[in-house]
Amino acid sequence: MLPDPLHPAVVHFPIVFMMLLPVAAFGALWAIRRGGRVLTSWAFPVAAAAALAASSWAAVESGESVSDGAEKVVGEQRVESHEEAAERFLLLSTGVLVVMAAGFLRGNTGRAARTVGSVAALGLIIAGYQVGHSGGQIVYGDGTQPGLTGVALQDGGQAGGREGPEGLPAGRGNFPGDTLPAAKDRDD
Repeated sequence: MLPDPLHPAVVHFPIVFMMLLPVAAFGALWAIRRGGRVLTSWAFPVAAAAALAASSWAAVESGESVSDGAEKVVGEQRVESHEEAAERFLLLSTGVLVVMAAGFLRGNTGRAARTVGSVAALGLIIAGYQVGHSGGQIVYGDGTQPGLTGVALQDGGQAGGREGPEGLPAGRGNFPGDTLPAAKDRDD
């Protein structure tokens, strides 16, 4: 059974591949430098880059299905900022995939593509951070305005914002219009 909404579950896959990709790429460069075959050594980083691009696409698509509801709660500006960062990340991760695939070429072109692709994989971490940070602000708030959970951090890190019945924070089925199960009804 798939989670509903799907977006919160899907967004974690690009994060994993984003962190794995530079490690795989630099490990493959090391293996190639020590005499490993390019085809076998470089295959894993290219597969990781393909998985990153595919999971990024899935995250963007699943996010579009929940963006209207999020805009109603946190406002259009925060959601648009997150969407733009996610689309930029998708474009960059696809570009890194193309460069890394060119690493299979022979000679200086392949060598340059492997080096540039490895460094670009590190750069993706910055773009991924921007997506995650803006998404976190939508869910948890930005310290001044509550997010989808209905809790904003106030001075000293204390939770504030609207409350549901019995003092439970909103966003877990405790406030009219919340879609998540109520905190008191959950087993976790």
